[in-house]
Amino acid sequence: MGQESIDTMDQHRFGEVSVARIPEREPMREPMFKFFPEMPEEVVAANEHWLAPLHYHPESRSMLLHFHSWLVRTRHHTILVDTCNGNHKPRPGLAMSDALNSPFLENLRHAGVAPEDIDFVMCTHLHPDHVGWNTRLHDGRWVPTFPNAKYLMSRIEHDACARLAEDGAKPQWARNIYQDSVLPVVEAGLARLLEGSHAVDDNFTIHPAPGHTMGTCRADLESNGDGAIFCGDILHTPLQVEHWQIASRTCEDKPLSVKSRHALLAACAERQALLLPMHFGPPYASYVKSSSTGFALDWNIAG
Repeated sequence: MGQESIDTMDQHRFGEVSVARIPEREPMREPMFKFFPEMPEEVVAANEHWLAPLHYHPESRSMLLHFHSWLVRTRHHTILVDTCNGNHKPRPGLAMSDALNSPFLENLRHAGVAPEDIDFVMCTHLHPDHVGWNTRLHDGRWVPTFPNAKYLMSRIEHDACARLAEDGAKPQWARNIYQDSVLPVVEAGLARLLEGSHAVDDNFTIHPAPGHTMGTCRADLESNGDGAIFCGDILHTPLQVEHWQIASRTCEDKPLSVKSRHALLAACAERQALLLPMHFGPPYASYVKSSSTGFALDWNIAG
């Protein structure tokens, strides 16, 4: 399969903290109006001139979903935010995640980090494209990819994922997530189930941001007055910055997702923090500024 080149990996510095984007697989087309049933066609048409070709494919009327993790290095810790789809994961019926063979770990090593160097894995939520590299296949068993890391996830999210694994009415790919990508780190004693906010160190703090899932979290980074916010799937497309009221079909609680998205964007604008999503196309990150309609993108991230 195709893949994104590591040459496109973005790197950022916030005070004494560095952040690097670790790409996994090639971007995937997702029908825009199926994913966002409430998205007005005129909104997409009015923004197509900048959405295409990096964020939108006009011919298929599809947004482009990119897949990457963020590698954070503070003075104290090395942290990986979300772990993409993983390799060899059985996800029948879910093409974006099924039986992949990507160079993710090679890309991580290219950034100067081995799996053993990771101190924390932060899971914004437990959807298949955010937890896949939590584990790897070794001698026919799923084992933690990052053996020295503590895996941080919401207790609410963990418990919901565990219940889903037992629900025979759910698709097999959905039931597999807990068994192959979460349970092995729990059984290894590496999972840390969080309730409320949690400070990993003096630079990196995790906060609840429910709505997309009920246990979704975001992570706020701050160093020497500079900062960023890792938002997982609180947003899927840059259009949701200005049109923050629009939720995706994958959001469990749409009104709550809208509330969390507004709070996220307000925090970015107020603190001048860089927004670091998991699915945006180049330049993969954006500042957010207040506007007459609420919020606007500021792609000027040079320096």
